[in-house]
Amino acid sequence: MKNTPKSFRVHIGIFGRRNVGKSSLLNAITRQNISIVSNTAGTTTDPVEKPMELLPLGPVLFIDTAGVDDIGDLGRLRIEKTRAIFNRTDLGVLVTEANSWGEFEESILNELLLRKIPVIIVLNKIDLHEPDNTLQKRFEAEKHIKVILVSTVKNEGILDLRQAILDQAPAHFFENPSILRDLLKPQEVVIHVIPIDREAPKGRLLLPQAQAIRDSLDGDLISIAIKETELESAIKALKQDPALVVTDSSAFNKVAKLVPQHIPLTGYSILFTRMKGDLKTQVLSTLTIETLKPNDRVLIAEACTHHPICDDIGRCKLPRALQNKLGFNLQFDFTEGHDFPKDLSPYKLVIHCGACMFNRRALLTRLLLCEEAGVPMTNYGLVFAYCMDLFDRALKPFKEVYKAYLEHKTVEN
Repeated sequence: MKNTPKSFRVHIGIFGRRNVGKSSLLNAITRQNISIVSNTAGTTTDPVEKPMELLPLGPVLFIDTAGVDDIGDLGRLRIEKTRAIFNRTDLGVLVTEANSWGEFEESILNELLLRKIPVIIVLNKIDLHEPDNTLQKRFEAEKHIKVILVSTVKNEGILDLRQAILDQAPAHFFENPSILRDLLKPQEVVIHVIPIDREAPKGRLLLPQAQAIRDSLDGDLISIAIKETELESAIKALKQDPALVVTDSSAFNKVAKLVPQHIPLTGYSILFTRMKGDLKTQVLSTLTIETLKPNDRVLIAEACTHHPICDDIGRCKLPRALQNKLGFNLQFDFTEGHDFPKDLSPYKLVIHCGACMFNRRALLTRLLLCEEAGVPMTNYGLVFAYCMDLFDRALKPFKEVYKAYLEHKTVEN
C-alpha cells in the first residue's frame, strides 16, 4: 500500500513497429533501463509496464508494447496482447522512425482516434534519418496532433516529449478521484465495516477498503474502521448517527440487519464501479436479472488475478446468491485480469467486480463492448444487493442514480 495503485495512474501506451525504438524511448523517459533494447526486431514480446511519477501530472503507468507488425503464429499472439492495450490506454504515444511513416502507423493512429484517445506522434532516430517535415506539418495543422522529433541516442527531444505528455493527458487525471467523500460533508462520520475472513490478506486490508479509508481522510470525514462484530456497539456509542456505512458486498445481509434503516448503507464494489464505470447503466443492467432463464450463460469478470480460495466471492458466493434468488441453475464462465471474451454473444449477463485494479478507461471499454454486443453488464455489489433484497437501500446514497432507478421502475410498472 506504499505505492499508488495502477488503477489511479494515467496509462500511457507506447505503440509502433518492431525495432523503431519504443523500448529505448521508454528507458529515456523513465531514465531507467526498464525494457530490453536490441537491434534484433521483436525483442519486446509482451507489454512491459513501468509505474513512475511524472510531475505535475503525478502517477503514470507507461506500457511498452510488442511491435504491431510481428510475424508468425507467436507474432499474432503478441499482436493480440498489444491491441488489448488499447482498451486501457488513456494516452497513446505512436513511435516511428523519422522517415518511415506508412500503413502500419496510419492503422494505429486511426484506432487511437476512433477510440478518442489522445495521441502524440514521435519521429524517432533523427540522428540517423532526416525527419519528414511535411508529416509534422500535416498532423499538427490538420489534426492538431503534437509531433515530437527524438533521438534517444543523443537524448534529444525527451524533455519535449515529457511536456507533450503533460499537455495531452486527459484533464480529469489532474483531479483527485473521489470514491465516497463527495457523498458526505466534512466532519460527518463514515463507518467502514471490514470483515476479517478467509479473503482478508494477513496483516493488511483489501485494496478497495484501504483506498476508501484514504479517500475518507482526504475528505476530512470522521472515519471509523471496524469488524461487523463490533458494528452494533459502535453505532450505539456514537453521539450522532453515521452519515454512511460501507461494507463488502458479500456481507450486505449481515451488516444490513445491524444498521438501522434510516442510516445510509452501500458497498465498496458499488462505490468503485461508480467512480470507474457508469453506475446508472449498471444499475439498470442489474434489473435484467429478472429476464434470465434456466441454464442461461453468465460471465463473471474479475479485474485482479488471484488463486481462488474456498468459497471464493466471484466463483462461489456470487453464483450461489444469484441462483438462490432465481430458484434455478445458470451456466457460469469466469475471466481474470485483462482477459475478456471477444465474442460476448453467448452471454445473457456480464457481472464485473468493482475494478479496483483497473483504470477507468479499461472498465468503460468493457461496458462499451457489452453495449455493442447487446449484453447487459452489472457489478458484484449490485448483484449481491439485488439478491439480498437490499437493492433500493444500497442505491439511496447516490441521489441521481437512485432517482433514475425509481423513474425506470415507474415506467416498467
